[in-house]
Amino acid sequence: MVSAALTFLVGGFAVTVVLEWLVLRVTQRLQLVAIANARSSHVEPTPTMGGLAIVFTVSGFLLLQAMAGVDASLGLLAGGGLLALVGLRDDISDISAVLRLICHVVAVCLMLYTLDLAWPTLWLAGLTILLVWQVNLFNFMDGIDGIAGTQLLLFCVGVIVISGGVPGWLGELLWLLSGSALAFLAFNWPPAKIFMGDVGSGFLGLVLGFLVVALAQAGFVPFIASLILLAGFWFDASYTLCVRILTGQQFASAHRSHLYQILAARHGHRWTTLMFGGFCVSWLMPLAWLSTQFPERALLCLIAAPVPCAVLALRNRVGLPPVGPYQNV
Repeated sequence: MVSAALTFLVGGFAVTVVLEWLVLRVTQRLQLVAIANARSSHVEPTPTMGGLAIVFTVSGFLLLQAMAGVDASLGLLAGGGLLALVGLRDDISDISAVLRLICHVVAVCLMLYTLDLAWPTLWLAGLTILLVWQVNLFNFMDGIDGIAGTQLLLFCVGVIVISGGVPGWLGELLWLLSGSALAFLAFNWPPAKIFMGDVGSGFLGLVLGFLVVALAQAGFVPFIASLILLAGFWFDASYTLCVRILTGQQFASAHRSHLYQILAARHGHRWTTLMFGGFCVSWLMPLAWLSTQFPERALLCLIAAPVPCAVLALRNRVGLPPVGPYQNV
């Protein structure tokens, strides 16, 4: 099992590094760059679509699993492929929010269909909404150098540590994603040489949502434990959106009022990403582990997970209109 894990870790890293280098060269030659706008935290035009390298690496693995008869991998491949195509189109030229949302819903439904969950219809509808939100919030949170790759890596590591190792193709996928995340971070670590782009963020948002559901369904990692590992992302995105809605702002418009964006404006991308990683390792991972060891306290652990973020969000007026030099500037 250790040998197989290393094979997928090293293989994922090697393949993604080569593909990332190729994507970087192509985007530089074609001038496919992200220009700073009202939502951006960067200043200089930077090549984008770096997530393509992870998409190709993971999709190749999923295709092999589908050919081997793993139905769940086929649904994830179809849904993820749709999101990657929509994201790629959006990276090149903006598409309508309605069309994008429809594609997100279709992708989530494709993925859930092959998971064959024996849940009541109302529960499945609620799960679909949550997964569509997961796809979108991963895109919202991919706004500074290194943070999305760090979340991907530490979620996979956290799951592997908490479970003691996931067997089968899900475990192989976790190790492959870990290697791909490390390779991407080699190019995306502050200061980033290339950005992930919508092509990668939408795809990975769906992959992580799939893993949360599939790991819980198979009995490897409880649903709440996975939610705890992702608490930094879902709390920041959800809290910011709720504040903007409740205060009557144009919540769908571009902005820079997420907690991580405010902190990055004050302290820089590297400091913020490092602090985020430290928060995941020192706070979220222990809480996720405790939730599996003491299931009767799992809900309490989930409530405690975003508390440090909530304190910082209140202190920094997250989601509110700017009043100082660091917010939305």
